[in-house]
Amino acid sequence: MFKIMKLKQLAFVVPNRVGLLSELTTFLANGKINIEALCAYGRGPEGVFMIVTDNNAKAKKILTQMGAEVKTEEVIAVELPNRPGQLQKVARKVSEADVDIQYVYVSPAKGRMTVVFKTADDKKILRALKK
Repeated sequence: MFKIMKLKQLAFVVPNRVGLLSELTTFLANGKINIEALCAYGRGPEGVFMIVTDNNAKAKKILTQMGAEVKTEEVIAVELPNRPGQLQKVARKVSEADVDIQYVYVSPAKGRMTVVFKTADDKKILRALKK
């Protein structure tokens, strides 16, 4: 079965440039903040980040000092075995609940993976995944 959690992630957009990920991770590492899940991509002149840490309050303070406007958002995380077909089982339940997925990212580890969902209706997703 799956372990289902409601988490808070930090979401922010900053000017994109070479070395941005290195700079960001250096600041977080110096603050002794562990990154538990991360999604980042370039969108033209912008760097877009969604990040889950072990200390979001401290991370938000550091990121704000870097000039980022950081939003805290609720997301759903599902921990499941890292084996073929496991993500499909979760995706099918989400599809059957008829809820739009705004985005999803995965943080795999040996033997396990955590899937982070941002959806249009987190309560409905939670109910569907617990069935």
